[in-house]
Order: sequence, then structure tokens, then C-alpha cells
Amino acid sequence: MELHCTPRGLTDGILLSAVLLLSAAAATAGDWPQFRGPWGNGHVSAPGDTTPAGLPLRWSETENVKWKTAIPHRGWSTPVVMGGQVWLTTATLDGHDFFAICVDAESGQIRFNEKLFHADKPEPLNNNVNCYGSPSPVIEPGRVYISFGSYGTACADTATAKTVWERQDLPCRHYRGPGSSPILAGDLLVITMDGVDVQYLVALDKKTGKTVWKTDRTTKFNDLDAKGQPDREGDFRKAYSTPLLIDVNGKTQLLSAGSKAVFGYDPKTGRELWTLSHSDYSTAARPLYGQGVAFVMSGQGQANLLAIRANGEGDVTKTHLAWKADRAGAKTTSPILVDDLLYFASDDGGVACLEAATGKPVWKERLGGAFSASPIYGDGRLYFPNIHGKTTVLKAGRTYELLATNTLEAGCMASPAVSGKALFLRTRTHLYRIEGAAAGGK
Repeated sequence: MELHCTPRGLTDGILLSAVLLLSAAAATAGDWPQFRGPWGNGHVSAPGDTTPAGLPLRWSETENVKWKTAIPHRGWSTPVVMGGQVWLTTATLDGHDFFAICVDAESGQIRFNEKLFHADKPEPLNNNVNCYGSPSPVIEPGRVYISFGSYGTACADTATAKTVWERQDLPCRHYRGPGSSPILAGDLLVITMDGVDVQYLVALDKKTGKTVWKTDRTTKFNDLDAKGQPDREGDFRKAYSTPLLIDVNGKTQLLSAGSKAVFGYDPKTGRELWTLSHSDYSTAARPLYGQGVAFVMSGQGQANLLAIRANGEGDVTKTHLAWKADRAGAKTTSPILVDDLLYFASDDGGVACLEAATGKPVWKERLGGAFSASPIYGDGRLYFPNIHGKTTVLKAGRTYELLATNTLEAGCMASPAVSGKALFLRTRTHLYRIEGAAAGGK
């Protein structure tokens, strides 16, 4: 891994600003309202909260499993948790039917299993990595918002599972399936559509589903593949990343990573504030923000980790790249920032730690397997679930320290969710509530 760093330091401290609470969809303690949790960054506790969360350290199929519920069909979406409910999505293997499922958080019983959409001619996925039910829901009191990309977006009442509104008129050829999760920005539901044909963001009125703004990406594509040949399918234009609300000098931005470029938008109007171009594509990881810097995994290709100063205007490609870690290795999973260190898991089973201010390597270890789910942080621990059923728990810090390894029958494509002291893990086949053995390690 090579490192390129600009001489300017990053000295303004870690900014996990209160504006990130906007993306928490009015969450209270114990909620997990969206992909990567209340702040969209994988952290279990609020910034500055040192109260132990009491998360489990060890589990197996026979240890510390409060319940285990089979989930029909296929879905990689992260569960969202609020008000004693766990919501997740799934779809048939052939992509014809799309469902929202609500599980009782206490008992594990399926309370609702609602078919939301049908597609007569879904486009084949053309791979075995993604599925039709990958975007995660976002929830707030009384409402859950569910998107399957161009196949449909709906708002449902959490008490009855009845549809409040729906949209099936947002075109996008995902080619390898939808992936970006919707987010809430005040009264708006923001959806990202990065397809092989069109690339845009759209904001809907969360009460009615009507379009408030729509902004096309301004990325300049060369339509050539990695070998310099014409990209007939437009595979290098698509992306799957979920945007993040951030605070930059007291102003809220929508940080969004697409194919070949990263953008900052005004979330109220959709106006593009700045853009930074790069060479990679199929960006999947959700960006992070801290120390006044946006941290972005660039995606397929070189899989670089970019640190971008987010206070620019216009094209900032040559002016606002603070540092770049070449070939960092994480093409799918999102990074996580704890204090002054960045951690991420690569597709080939490695986990690395870098200095957030400089990008310099601190340590790197190989855990084995492969990773698709993004890590979470709580109780001073980092949880890394892999696609083969093993979750590795590490102590956060400048020294690599393995705390536990835990194995379930099937692997995790979905990222973990947390509510109170419970860990919700979705494997390829089941949803688990893991609870107990928080501190003693039993």
C-alpha cells in the first residue's frame, strides 16, 4: 500500500457533529435507524458517551443466541431497529417479487411479511455478489422507508405495514442489482441512483413521496474499461454507495460517492457544491467524516482510500485531496473511524489500521475469509463479520489485539445492527439476536 500525502496537516479535531443526528431519523437510545447506525458511521454510542453498551463478546449457534429466525428469499440489507421492531428487506432469487419484513425484537417472530413490488422482467444480476434486496431501510417513529432502487421505493406504516406512498417511476439500470440505501435529511428522503445508463440523486418529500429535487451527476466518463476497450455495458458508471450528512463549518452537506467521483451537495436543494474525480468505479462503501475530512473508499480498480477536505467549491480534484492510500484493498466494506485511527476490512480477508490525520499505516493483519459487511464499534471493540460466518472482535488501538472469534452457520453479507445490549446479525439465511457475555468473555 503506497501513500501520497499533502503537507497540510489536519488539526481541527474529530468532528462527529450534532448535525449527523439528522440522519438518525429522530432516533433515541437503543435505536439503529439506518445503514451503519444512528450516525451513519458504525458507532454504537454517541460521540463523547463513555457508558458501556454491554455488547456481547462471544457467541455461537448454541451460546448467547436469544433467538434465531429464518428469513425467506434473499437479502443483504442491514436490519434497522426501533420501537421493538426489526425491519429488513428481501426479494425472490429471480428478482420478480420484493418484500419488507418486520420481526419482533423481543421474540423473533415475524410480525409482517409484505410484498411491496413485482417486476415482470428484472434485469439479471450478472454476478453472485449482489442481490435484489441489498439497500437497507431507514426508519423513524411511525414510518419505515424501503427502496429497491428502480424496482420501487415505498413508505410504510410501522404499526400496520400498510403502504403510505410508493414510487416506481425512478429509472435506473442497476445492471448488477441495486445497492445504495435511502437516507433521511430532515423532511426529505434521499435516494441515490448510480446506474450504467443514468446517475443521479433524488429527494422525495417523506410525507407524500413527491419529488422535491433531482440532481444529475456531472461525472465525465471516458466509456473505456480497465484495458482501454469500449465499455459496452457501462459497467464503469454504476455505484452502490450510501450518502452521509455532514457538518462543514456550520453548514450541512450531503457527502456522496459515485463512480469515478466524490461529491458534496446541498441537501435542501440538491445543488452540487464540489466534486473530486478519481479513476475507480462501482463504489460501494459509505463515506466517513472526521477531522474536517471526508474519508472515501474509491471502489473497484485500485481500491484507494481518499481523504478529502470537504470545504471546497467546484472541481477540487487538484486542491483538496489531503492524502491518498493507494491499493488499500477494501472494495466493498465501509471504513470506521475511532479517535485518530481508521480501520477497514479488505475483500481478501485483511484488516488494516491507519492514522486518520496522515494515512500512514499503523498495523495490518490477515483474518482470513472475505468481507462484505461493514464493521461496527462499541465498548472499545471492533466487530468484523465475514461472508463465511465468522465475526472477529478486536480491541481498538494502535496495537493489534484479538479478543474473540465467533462462528455462525452462514456468513454475513449484511452489516450488524445494535439495540441496547443486543447485537442483530443477519446471515445469508437467518436473523439472530445475540445477547450476553458482555464483559466477562464467557
